[in-house]
Amino acid sequence: MKKYIELSTEVQQAKEEGKAIVALESTIISHGMPYPQNVKMAREVEQIVRDNGAVPATIAIIDGKIKIGLTDDELEVFGKSSDVAKVSRRDLPQIIATKQLGATTVATTMICADLADIKIFVTGGIGGVHKGAETTMDISADLEELAQTDVAVICAGAKSILDLALTLEYLETKGVPVIGYETECLPAFYTRKSEHQLNFSTNSINDIAETLKTKWELNLKGGAVIANPIPKEYALDEDYINGIIDQAIKEAKENHISGKDSTPFLLGKIKELTDGKSLDANIELVKHNAKVGTQIAVSFNKKTKMSS
Repeated sequence: MKKYIELSTEVQQAKEEGKAIVALESTIISHGMPYPQNVKMAREVEQIVRDNGAVPATIAIIDGKIKIGLTDDELEVFGKSSDVAKVSRRDLPQIIATKQLGATTVATTMICADLADIKIFVTGGIGGVHKGAETTMDISADLEELAQTDVAVICAGAKSILDLALTLEYLETKGVPVIGYETECLPAFYTRKSEHQLNFSTNSINDIAETLKTKWELNLKGGAVIANPIPKEYALDEDYINGIIDQAIKEAKENHISGKDSTPFLLGKIKELTDGKSLDANIELVKHNAKVGTQIAVSFNKKTKMSS
Protein backbone atom coordinates (compact mmCIF):
# COMPACT_ATOMS: atom_id res chain seq x y z
CA MET A 1 0.00 0.00 0.00
CA LYS A 2 2.70 2.50 1.03
CA LYS A 3 4.48 2.23 -2.32
CA TYR A 4 1.52 3.96 -3.98
CA ILE A 5 1.30 6.90 -1.55
CA GLU A 6 3.63 9.89 -1.46
CA LEU A 7 3.25 12.64 1.12
CA SER A 8 4.47 16.14 0.37
CA THR A 9 7.17 17.53 2.68
CA GLU A 10 4.60 19.83 4.30
CA VAL A 11 2.11 17.01 4.93
CA GLN A 12 4.83 14.65 6.19
CA GLN A 13 5.99 17.29 8.66
CA ALA A 14 2.39 17.92 9.78
CA LYS A 15 1.99 14.18 10.46
CA GLU A 16 5.18 14.10 12.52
CA GLU A 17 4.14 17.17 14.51
CA GLY A 18 0.56 15.95 15.06
CA LYS A 19 -1.01 18.91 13.24
CA ALA A 20 -4.50 18.94 11.77
CA ILE A 21 -4.56 18.15 8.03
CA VAL A 22 -7.33 18.99 5.55
CA ALA A 23 -7.74 17.02 2.32
CA LEU A 24 -8.59 18.90 -0.90
CA GLU A 25 -9.61 17.43 -4.26
CA SER A 26 -7.98 18.08 -7.63
CA THR A 27 -10.92 17.63 -10.03
CA ILE A 28 -12.07 21.14 -9.12
CA ILE A 29 -8.71 22.35 -10.50
CA SER A 30 -8.53 20.28 -13.69
CA HIS A 31 -12.23 19.97 -14.59
CA GLY A 32 -14.09 22.52 -12.49
CA MET A 33 -12.61 25.86 -13.53
CA PRO A 34 -10.59 27.39 -16.37
CA TYR A 35 -6.90 28.34 -16.11
CA PRO A 36 -5.61 30.51 -14.45
CA GLN A 37 -8.59 30.92 -12.08
CA ASN A 38 -8.31 27.26 -11.07
CA VAL A 39 -4.69 27.50 -9.88
CA LYS A 40 -5.27 30.87 -8.20
CA MET A 41 -8.28 29.44 -6.35
CA ALA A 42 -6.37 26.28 -5.34
CA ARG A 43 -3.52 28.34 -3.87
CA GLU A 44 -5.93 30.67 -2.06
CA VAL A 45 -7.84 27.73 -0.58
CA GLU A 46 -4.62 26.11 0.60
CA GLN A 47 -3.63 29.39 2.25
CA ILE A 48 -7.01 29.66 4.01
CA VAL A 49 -6.37 26.20 5.49
CA ARG A 50 -2.92 27.32 6.73
CA ASP A 51 -4.26 30.63 8.08
CA ASN A 52 -6.84 28.73 10.14
CA GLY A 53 -4.34 26.43 11.79
CA ALA A 54 -4.09 23.28 9.65
CA VAL A 55 -2.04 21.93 6.73
CA PRO A 56 -3.63 21.52 3.26
CA ALA A 57 -3.27 18.23 1.38
CA THR A 58 -4.41 18.60 -2.21
CA ILE A 59 -4.68 15.06 -3.59
CA ALA A 60 -3.91 13.92 -7.15
CA ILE A 61 -2.47 11.01 -9.15
CA ILE A 62 0.94 11.70 -10.70
CA ASP A 63 3.39 9.21 -12.23
CA GLY A 64 1.89 6.14 -10.59
CA LYS A 65 1.63 7.71 -7.14
CA ILE A 66 -1.19 9.04 -5.00
CA LYS A 67 0.18 12.45 -4.09
CA ILE A 68 -1.02 13.70 -0.71
CA GLY A 69 -0.15 17.38 -1.00
CA LEU A 70 1.03 19.09 -4.20
CA THR A 71 3.91 21.45 -4.86
CA ASP A 72 3.33 24.78 -6.62
CA ASP A 73 4.72 23.30 -9.84
CA GLU A 74 2.40 20.29 -9.63
CA LEU A 75 -0.61 22.59 -9.09
CA GLU A 76 0.42 24.54 -12.18
CA VAL A 77 0.67 21.34 -14.26
CA PHE A 78 -2.84 20.35 -13.18
CA GLY A 79 -4.25 23.75 -13.95
CA LYS A 80 -2.78 23.88 -17.47
CA SER A 81 -3.01 20.27 -18.69
CA SER A 82 -5.84 19.33 -21.01
CA ASP A 83 -5.41 15.55 -20.74
CA VAL A 84 -5.97 15.01 -17.00
CA ALA A 85 -8.15 11.95 -16.34
CA LYS A 86 -11.11 12.40 -13.99
CA VAL A 87 -10.59 9.58 -11.50
CA SER A 88 -13.39 7.90 -9.56
CA ARG A 89 -13.14 4.65 -7.55
CA ARG A 90 -13.43 2.42 -10.63
CA ASP A 91 -10.64 4.30 -12.47
CA LEU A 92 -8.07 4.54 -9.67
CA PRO A 93 -6.12 1.27 -10.23
CA GLN A 94 -5.80 1.81 -13.99
CA ILE A 95 -4.70 5.46 -13.74
CA ILE A 96 -2.05 4.54 -11.16
CA ALA A 97 -0.89 1.44 -13.09
CA THR A 98 -0.55 3.32 -16.39
CA LYS A 99 1.05 6.37 -14.70
CA GLN A 100 -1.45 8.81 -16.15
CA LEU A 101 -2.14 12.24 -14.72
CA GLY A 102 -5.32 11.88 -12.67
CA ALA A 103 -7.56 14.34 -10.83
CA THR A 104 -9.45 12.95 -7.87
CA THR A 105 -13.23 13.33 -7.58
CA VAL A 106 -14.97 13.59 -4.21
CA ALA A 107 -15.17 9.78 -3.99
CA THR A 108 -11.52 9.19 -4.85
CA THR A 109 -10.28 12.01 -2.64
CA MET A 110 -12.13 10.32 0.23
CA ILE A 111 -10.45 6.98 -0.58
CA CYS A 112 -6.98 8.55 -0.78
CA ALA A 113 -7.49 10.70 2.33
CA ASP A 114 -8.56 7.60 4.25
CA LEU A 115 -5.45 5.72 3.06
CA ALA A 116 -3.37 8.62 4.43
CA ASP A 117 -5.42 8.72 7.66
CA ILE A 118 -6.84 12.18 6.98
CA LYS A 119 -10.39 12.47 8.27
CA ILE A 120 -11.52 15.93 7.11
CA PHE A 121 -12.02 16.85 3.46
CA VAL A 122 -13.15 20.20 2.03
CA THR A 123 -14.79 20.55 -1.38
CA GLY A 124 -17.41 22.66 -3.20
CA GLY A 125 -20.40 20.33 -3.39
CA ILE A 126 -20.91 16.58 -3.40
CA GLY A 127 -22.37 14.61 -6.28
CA GLY A 128 -25.68 12.86 -5.83
CA VAL A 129 -28.73 11.44 -7.55
CA HIS A 130 -29.22 13.07 -10.94
CA LYS A 131 -32.65 14.20 -12.08
CA GLY A 132 -34.31 11.34 -13.97
CA ALA A 133 -32.19 8.73 -12.17
CA GLU A 134 -35.26 6.52 -11.75
CA THR A 135 -34.77 5.61 -15.42
CA THR A 136 -31.06 6.39 -16.04
CA MET A 137 -29.64 5.07 -12.73
CA ASP A 138 -27.27 8.06 -12.86
CA ILE A 139 -26.12 8.26 -9.24
CA SER A 140 -22.76 9.69 -8.23
CA ALA A 141 -20.17 7.35 -6.75
CA ASP A 142 -19.71 10.02 -4.05
CA LEU A 143 -22.79 8.73 -2.23
CA GLU A 144 -21.60 5.13 -2.03
CA GLU A 145 -18.19 6.33 -0.87
CA LEU A 146 -19.81 8.36 1.89
CA ALA A 147 -21.54 5.17 3.00
CA GLN A 148 -18.30 3.21 3.43
CA THR A 149 -15.29 5.52 3.89
CA ASP A 150 -14.55 7.23 7.21
CA VAL A 151 -14.00 10.79 5.98
CA ALA A 152 -16.15 13.86 6.70
CA VAL A 153 -16.92 16.09 3.70
CA ILE A 154 -17.45 19.81 4.25
CA CYS A 155 -19.42 21.21 1.32
CA ALA A 156 -22.13 23.69 0.30
CA GLY A 157 -24.61 20.80 0.05
CA ALA A 158 -25.15 18.79 -3.11
CA LYS A 159 -24.74 20.45 -6.48
CA SER A 160 -28.04 22.08 -7.38
CA ILE A 161 -28.12 20.37 -10.80
CA LEU A 162 -29.15 17.23 -8.87
CA ASP A 163 -32.34 15.79 -7.41
CA LEU A 164 -31.77 16.97 -3.83
CA ALA A 165 -34.69 15.04 -2.32
CA LEU A 166 -33.49 11.71 -3.73
CA THR A 167 -29.90 12.51 -2.79
CA LEU A 168 -30.95 12.98 0.85
CA GLU A 169 -33.04 9.79 0.72
CA TYR A 170 -30.04 7.83 -0.57
CA LEU A 171 -27.78 9.20 2.18
CA GLU A 172 -30.40 8.39 4.82
CA THR A 173 -30.71 4.82 3.52
CA LYS A 174 -26.95 4.42 3.74
CA GLY A 175 -26.83 5.86 7.28
CA VAL A 176 -24.76 8.91 6.35
CA PRO A 177 -25.32 11.86 8.74
CA VAL A 178 -25.96 15.20 7.02
CA ILE A 179 -25.20 17.96 9.52
CA GLY A 180 -26.23 21.52 8.76
CA TYR A 181 -23.75 24.12 9.99
CA GLU A 182 -25.65 27.35 10.73
CA THR A 183 -28.55 26.05 8.62
CA GLU A 184 -31.58 23.86 9.29
CA CYS A 185 -32.09 22.93 5.65
CA LEU A 186 -29.87 21.50 2.93
CA PRO A 187 -28.05 24.29 1.08
CA ALA A 188 -28.29 24.02 -2.71
CA PHE A 189 -24.74 24.99 -3.69
CA TYR A 190 -25.36 28.37 -5.40
CA THR A 191 -28.15 29.21 -2.95
CA ARG A 192 -28.25 29.08 0.85
CA LYS A 193 -31.51 27.18 1.14
CA SER A 194 -33.61 24.41 -0.31
CA GLU A 195 -36.98 23.03 0.75
CA HIS A 196 -35.32 20.03 2.41
CA GLN A 197 -35.06 20.09 6.21
CA LEU A 198 -32.12 18.37 7.89
CA ASN A 199 -32.38 16.12 10.94
CA PHE A 200 -29.41 17.70 12.66
CA SER A 201 -28.09 21.24 12.60
CA THR A 202 -25.75 23.15 14.87
CA ASN A 203 -23.90 26.45 15.19
CA SER A 204 -21.03 24.76 17.05
CA ILE A 205 -17.81 23.63 15.37
CA ASN A 206 -16.96 21.64 18.51
CA ASP A 207 -20.26 19.76 18.39
CA ILE A 208 -19.53 18.68 14.82
CA ALA A 209 -16.02 17.55 15.74
CA GLU A 210 -17.33 15.65 18.79
CA THR A 211 -20.06 14.00 16.67
CA LEU A 212 -17.49 12.79 14.11
CA LYS A 213 -15.19 11.49 16.86
CA THR A 214 -18.10 9.66 18.51
CA LYS A 215 -19.30 8.15 15.22
CA TRP A 216 -15.94 6.60 14.41
CA GLU A 217 -15.26 5.52 18.00
CA LEU A 218 -18.54 3.60 17.80
CA ASN A 219 -17.16 1.90 14.65
CA LEU A 220 -20.04 3.26 12.60
CA LYS A 221 -18.54 2.95 9.13
CA GLY A 222 -18.79 5.71 6.58
CA GLY A 223 -18.40 9.43 6.34
CA ALA A 224 -20.55 12.43 7.09
CA VAL A 225 -21.70 15.47 5.13
CA ILE A 226 -21.24 18.85 6.81
CA ALA A 227 -23.54 21.17 4.86
CA ASN A 228 -22.19 24.72 5.01
CA PRO A 229 -24.20 27.32 3.02
CA ILE A 230 -22.57 29.76 0.62
CA PRO A 231 -22.09 33.18 2.31
CA LYS A 232 -25.12 35.47 1.83
CA GLU A 233 -23.24 38.09 -0.16
CA TYR A 234 -22.24 35.55 -2.84
CA ALA A 235 -25.46 33.50 -3.06
CA LEU A 236 -27.38 33.65 -6.34
CA ASP A 237 -31.12 34.36 -6.58
CA GLU A 238 -33.02 31.07 -6.33
CA ASP A 239 -35.47 31.62 -9.21
CA TYR A 240 -32.71 32.98 -11.46
CA ILE A 241 -30.30 30.06 -10.96
CA ASN A 242 -33.01 27.37 -11.00
CA GLY A 243 -34.22 28.61 -14.38
CA ILE A 244 -30.69 28.41 -15.74
CA ILE A 245 -30.16 24.93 -14.29
CA ASP A 246 -33.37 23.73 -16.00
CA GLN A 247 -32.10 25.15 -19.31
CA ALA A 248 -28.69 23.45 -18.86
CA ILE A 249 -30.33 20.07 -18.07
CA LYS A 250 -32.52 20.40 -21.16
CA GLU A 251 -29.46 21.02 -23.34
CA ALA A 252 -27.62 18.05 -21.79
CA LYS A 253 -30.55 15.77 -22.71
CA GLU A 254 -30.69 17.16 -26.25
CA ASN A 255 -26.95 16.47 -26.62
CA HIS A 256 -27.25 12.96 -25.10
CA ILE A 257 -24.73 13.81 -22.36
CA SER A 258 -24.82 11.49 -19.34
CA GLY A 259 -22.69 9.72 -16.73
CA LYS A 260 -19.51 11.38 -15.56
CA ASP A 261 -19.62 13.84 -18.49
CA SER A 262 -22.88 15.37 -17.28
CA THR A 263 -21.58 17.37 -14.30
CA PRO A 264 -18.74 19.15 -16.18
CA PHE A 265 -21.14 19.90 -19.06
CA LEU A 266 -23.84 21.27 -16.78
CA LEU A 267 -21.46 23.40 -14.71
CA GLY A 268 -19.88 24.77 -17.90
CA LYS A 269 -23.28 25.59 -19.41
CA ILE A 270 -24.43 27.26 -16.18
CA LYS A 271 -21.26 29.38 -16.16
CA GLU A 272 -21.97 30.42 -19.76
CA LEU A 273 -25.63 31.25 -19.09
CA THR A 274 -24.83 33.25 -15.92
CA ASP A 275 -21.99 35.20 -17.59
CA GLY A 276 -19.54 33.78 -15.07
CA LYS A 277 -21.57 34.57 -11.94
CA SER A 278 -21.83 30.87 -11.09
CA LEU A 279 -18.04 30.48 -11.24
CA ASP A 280 -17.56 33.43 -8.88
CA ALA A 281 -20.10 31.87 -6.48
CA ASN A 282 -18.35 28.50 -6.77
CA ILE A 283 -14.98 30.00 -5.82
CA GLU A 284 -16.40 31.86 -2.82
CA LEU A 285 -18.27 28.85 -1.44
CA VAL A 286 -15.13 26.69 -1.68
CA LYS A 287 -13.16 29.32 0.25
CA HIS A 288 -15.87 29.47 2.91
CA ASN A 289 -15.92 25.67 3.16
CA ALA A 290 -12.12 25.72 3.58
CA LYS A 291 -12.39 28.07 6.55
CA VAL A 292 -15.16 26.11 8.29
CA GLY A 293 -13.66 22.73 7.38
CA THR A 294 -10.29 23.74 8.82
CA GLN A 295 -11.91 24.87 12.06
CA ILE A 296 -13.59 21.45 12.30
CA ALA A 297 -10.28 19.68 11.52
CA VAL A 298 -8.43 21.62 14.25
CA SER A 299 -11.15 20.88 16.82
CA PHE A 300 -11.32 17.20 15.80
CA ASN A 301 -7.53 16.92 16.01
CA LYS A 302 -7.50 18.36 19.56
CA LYS A 303 -10.27 16.03 20.71
CA THR A 304 -8.64 12.90 19.31
CA LYS A 305 -5.29 13.85 20.86
CA MET A 306 -6.91 14.35 24.26
CA SER A 307 -8.56 10.94 24.21
CA SER A 308 -5.54 9.00 22.92
